Formats: sequence, structure tokens, C-alpha cells
Amino acid sequence: MPSAISHQPAETSVSPFLRLHPDDNIVIARRQAAAGTEWSDGDGAGNGAAAVTSREPINLGHKMAVSPIASGQPVRKFGQMIGFATEDIEPGEWIHGHNLGVGELGQDYQFATDVPPQPVADELRTFMGYRRANGKVATRNYIGIISTVNCSATASKWIARAFDDELLAAYPNIDGVVALVHQGGCSFQFDGPEHRHLARVLGGFARHPNIGAYLVVGLGCEASQPSYLVDQYDLVQLDVPGHKEPLPLVMNIQDEGGVRKTVDRGIAVLKEMLPEVNKVQREPIPLSELILGTECGGSDGNSGVTANPALGVASDRLVAHGGTSILAEVTEIYGGEHLLTRRAVNEAVGRKLIERIEWWIDHAGKLGSVINNNPSVGNKLGGLTTIYEKSLGAIAKGGNSPLQAVYEYAEPVTEKGFVIMDTPGFDPASVTGMIAGGAQIVTFTTGRGSCFGCKPVPTIKIATNTPMFERMQDDMDIDAGRILDGASIEGIGEEIFEKIIAVASGEQTKSEAQGIGDEEFCPWVPGPVL
Repeated sequence: MPSAISHQPAETSVSPFLRLHPDDNIVIARRQAAAGTEWSDGDGAGNGAAAVTSREPINLGHKMAVSPIASGQPVRKFGQMIGFATEDIEPGEWIHGHNLGVGELGQDYQFATDVPPQPVADELRTFMGYRRANGKVATRNYIGIISTVNCSATASKWIARAFDDELLAAYPNIDGVVALVHQGGCSFQFDGPEHRHLARVLGGFARHPNIGAYLVVGLGCEASQPSYLVDQYDLVQLDVPGHKEPLPLVMNIQDEGGVRKTVDRGIAVLKEMLPEVNKVQREPIPLSELILGTECGGSDGNSGVTANPALGVASDRLVAHGGTSILAEVTEIYGGEHLLTRRAVNEAVGRKLIERIEWWIDHAGKLGSVINNNPSVGNKLGGLTTIYEKSLGAIAKGGNSPLQAVYEYAEPVTEKGFVIMDTPGFDPASVTGMIAGGAQIVTFTTGRGSCFGCKPVPTIKIATNTPMFERMQDDMDIDAGRILDGASIEGIGEEIFEKIIAVASGEQTKSEAQGIGDEEFCPWVPGPVL
């Protein structure tokens, strides 16, 4: 079995259909194709017939058979199996859920057998970032309100709402005040696995370099005690020179005398922070200190053809400069993990990925589900049929660099290079984990048009197809759909790489320009609610 996916078109002309690999027995539609639309493989080589005519309309991103596929035989895309025919399929037929099922792939796991060389840049680049006193590097400068429990969420939001654009206009180096609120924080064992899981996320955000100062707001009686968070993650008060009394680090609603008093005092405390937090200035920072989170959401049949492999090029470019790129969503690596284990720098790294896959299979089974109960409704409308197809396209975001490490959810990322973090496929929860782990910038590919941002970190949105990009230009930063019309994957990848540098240096993304990102903080806590 090949150790890497070919994402380069097997043909060079811009025809209505595209075959991604010579071994594929399907092609995908570059655009809406009416019944009677012809595809030719040019010289007649490969799996397909010399010419195939569609027997029915084939929508953008959907698949058409180019050779006979008997019931039970594999369907191939990217040169890999994406499932098995559930009935006989003739050339020209549309392939989707009505005639394609998952089945068992029988993966052949190998470890560190095909480790690619580490990419190295010819000339090292920098971006304009903020250097914190502890040496960490930021791309944005926010004040955070860390809510320990859902019961303090309203008070935290009310404090943040007081800091509107008019008030912050006098502090141009502050990007905003963000309330990091969530739905949990209680009804679990104190210092148990779920408590430690949530604390890792809250502590990761409090200590994130993009947070210039923070205030922890609790209720007082919750299991997720503010004092636990402070002690476990060495949270400290903001030092304001010349201030008569230390600013509080923690405020509990029950101790303060209720919500209104907590909000009033919280607003006063944050106003004292503003002048000190505003003092930062951008300076040149090596790209080696940048951690990139990569995410895909609202994926379609073009995601693994355009935006994801182009983002993989940008990921490799960042790694070549000594930076770090995170591939997440382990439930959407399932079916393609055999390719990643071969790229692992050693057997231990590869086996840790398989352990996480097996954990998810077991976890889903305990809850009466299966992890191949995917793609979503929107994914299927966009042309994705099986989790194997979705995963093979998703892992393209990780480029072709060696796999250096596999991290638990929200675990601090310390390794340089290409790494994986174990997150669920739910986008807000996945991105929350990567940011808690240290990502200062996020790239998000989408085919259906996901609208996403996650303060305090900027999110670059990359469209997989041009019709959606043109429909949602206020939300999309880059149109990777141009690849379907002949633009090169490498060229769009370079464009993404340059956008990463520009956004890390302060350029606003489309999500930031609209103020999106206050509601996407979403800690994942997999255990029971008691």
C-alpha cells in the first residue's frame, strides 16, 4: 500500500472531472456536470476507459465511476480505498451512499518505515509578534475572563460587555476582552480525570501568550474551584507598578455578595489592567516560535483535493522554518492513520496514535455509537460518502513532514515540527484544545461554509471551492477552489503561508473583522456528568 497520498491531478487539462491518482476507479466533478458530460483519461492508461459519459447529473465534488466496480469491490480515491461497492456499479454512474459503504479496510500498520526528510527553509523568515516577559510569543493581545463553572458564565460575560470599542479606543494595543465561558465545571469528582481535563483547558487559556492579563471568576461552591486552577497552573496576579493594592486574581460570586457586585468590581479591576496590558509592542519574531492549529469543518468532496493539500504545503513551509503545525480531530484521522504511522519518527509515536484511535473506538462503543458514523449531513451533500474518504482528505492538512509527537487533548505542545493532538471532530472543541495547547494561529478549511473564529487566536478561513467563496466573501480569507480551474496546489499553499505570516503580524482575518469568536470556546470533557 502506498505510504503517501497523491493529491496531484493525473491529468493537466481543466476538464469537467478530475482523477486524483492513476489507481483510482472514480473521478470527481470540478463543477456541476449534467447527464451526458464526458470525461476522458487522455491516453487511455490507468484504471479508466478511454472515455466515460455521465449517466446522470453529478454535483460539484461528487464522484463518478470510470470503470466497472463489482459489488463488494473497493472504491479508490487518492489511490486509497474509501469503501466498498454495495451493488454493481457501471462506468458513468454516480457513486454515493446509495451504492458505497464502509466495510473493513484491514489496515496494515507499519511504524517509522517511510519517514520523510525534515524540510529545511533556504532563508529563515520572521513575523511581527509580541514577546512576553516569560519569553513566550503572542500574535494577539487580549484580556481574558476565565469562568470556572457555568454558574459564573453570565457574570463573566457582563464584565466583558462593558469593554466596548469606544472604551478600548484609548488602548490600541489591546485586541479586546474575552469571556471564556462554558457549560460545565461541576458534577464531577474533585481532582478526578474530568476535573483535571477541564483545568488543563482553562489553565492553558489563562497562560496562553495571547492573553496579556486575566481574571478568574467562579461561583464559590463548584467542583472546579478557582483555587485549584490557580495552584495547578501557577496563575499569578498582574503586576501593576504604582498600584496601591494588588489586583485580585480570583473573584467568587458568593464571596463578593452576588452577581451585580461581582460584575461591578470585575469591571473596575479590568479597567486598572488596561494601561499595563496596552504597553506591549510588536517586534520581529522567528517563525520557529509559531504554533499553527489546522482544522477542517463543513468539509466537502473538494476539501481533500484543494484546500487541505494546499494547507499541507503551508504546514510544511512552517515546519521548514522550525515552527510547529498541529493536525487534530483523531476521529477524522480514522481510516488514514496507517499513512501517518509510517511517517512517525519512531515506533512509540506511531503506536500512540493507534492507541488514541483504539480509545475512540472503545469510547464510542460504550456510548452506543461508532466513530465511522460520519460524515455529517452537510459533508454528504458536498460529496463525501464515508469516514475513510473524509479522513484521507483531512490528513492532507498535515503536509508531508515527519510526525514528531502525539499529544493528549489540550496538552502543552512543546515539540517542533508536525504533530498530532487528540481532539474530537467537533470544530469548537477541537480548536479549543489546540489553543489550550499553545497554538497562536488557526487555519480552517471549509467546503460548505463554516463561519468560525475563536478568541483570543485569529482564524484564517480557506474555501475549498470558488462558488462558496464568492457566496461568502465576508467570511472566507482565501479561495483554494482555484485549484479546480488549474491553479497549482503549491501556489495556493504559498499564498496560505504568506497569509499566516501576515495574520500573525496583526492583519485581521474576516472572522475578526466581524467580531466572531466569543462563543466558540468549548472545552471537551469526555467523562460522565454526575
